[in-house]
Amino acid sequence: MTSTHNLTIVRTIEDLRSITNAWRRNGQTYAMVPTMGALHAGHLSLVELAQDQADHVLVSIFVNPTQFAPHEDFSSYPRTENDDCIKLSGYRIGAVFCPNAKEMYPEGFCTHVGLSGPAQGLESDFRPHFFQGVATVVTKLLLAAQPDIAIFGEKDFQQLRVIQRFAKDLNLPTEIQGGPTMRESDGLAMSSRNAYLSNEERTKSVQLITIMRQTAQRLQHGELCKAVLQDGLDALKAAGFKPDYLALHESQDLKPFTGSNLTQEQLGDYRLLAAACLGKTRLIDNIEV
Repeated sequence: MTSTHNLTIVRTIEDLRSITNAWRRNGQTYAMVPTMGALHAGHLSLVELAQDQADHVLVSIFVNPTQFAPHEDFSSYPRTENDDCIKLSGYRIGAVFCPNAKEMYPEGFCTHVGLSGPAQGLESDFRPHFFQGVATVVTKLLLAAQPDIAIFGEKDFQQLRVIQRFAKDLNLPTEIQGGPTMRESDGLAMSSRNAYLSNEERTKSVQLITIMRQTAQRLQHGELCKAVLQDGLDALKAAGFKPDYLALHESQDLKPFTGSNLTQEQLGDYRLLAAACLGKTRLIDNIEV
């Protein structure tokens, strides 16, 4: 356990529990914001939500190896712990949990969380390893800390629904909340991976949300879903993206829309979700329809 930038930095689960157990003995509540670091304003908005609801805020910073496939960017994913702590120093942070991989996955580790339901389709069609890695590490973090509340960003909307589902199914004693997607001034959803974009790609990247909003507007007007989504995919390709999906799913259980077109009664019950590569950077986003 160390201190930097007026923050308590915790490296082990044992030290983490000594802090959280003391909070509980004193009748104090605490909210957790799990992150992989490289913090930006989107993460900090979740911290603000957390400190509005609890006596203490616990932030975790851990680049989780089990959610990366061998060809993905685990080795190059930005690791900026010192800068992250500087950004957190302006908030009411009770502790920052920064374990290493050996602490989270000690020798002999062989247990994983299996999933179905909202974990099926969308991301899992292109990253079949992803949600098992997320579910396993989030379960470990929540059991290690046992926070009253844990907050995740809605930018990763399918991930949020997956976490809410398995937390309920496993009777984890933590309320899982979502925080609104934070966007740059031009509409691009904030993400640590945006740093990978070249200047030219960054200029083009705004077309993702622009095309999504145009697609959502057409769906709201009752146009045929299949044709509208195909037009959206074609527009993304024409803008220089390599789309993985542009899909309409029910907002709560993420079941795909199977009708021909949305009715006025269905508006607000569905989510338009997209994933597309621009150069070497994979961007994801979602908006309500």
